[in-house]
Amino acid sequence: QVQLVESGGGLVQAGGSLRLSCTASAILNGGNVMGWYRQAPGKQRELVASISTGGRITYGDSVKGRTTISRDSAKTTVSLQMNNLKPEDTGVYYCHWMRPVPKTEFWGQGTQVTVSS
Repeated sequence: QVQLVESGGGLVQAGGSLRLSCTASAILNGGNVMGWYRQAPGKQRELVASISTGGRITYGDSVKGRTTISRDSAKTTVSLQMNNLKPEDTGVYYCHWMRPVPKTEFWGQGTQVTVSS
């Protein structure tokens, strides 16, 4: 079992920046992917960014160019830096941990991000 502890988020003005962090409580054997998803009211949950233990990074199309994801050397904490925030970035941001083999995944409880115009 892996618990994900999220920090950051809150209310930010458009054009501002924020940083989200997520720390996993345990290390399981095998490669894994940590990242962030978000869900706006009335919309499906979507990928913001993810990073594997091997360093492979994927960004969602809507945040490319203004978002950076990173992972600490212990591979237990992932950080998300978002710049030039827009009102459409508003939503609940969820930390995600996934191991493909054997398939295992965990979700954080979510943290609210609100971008005011």
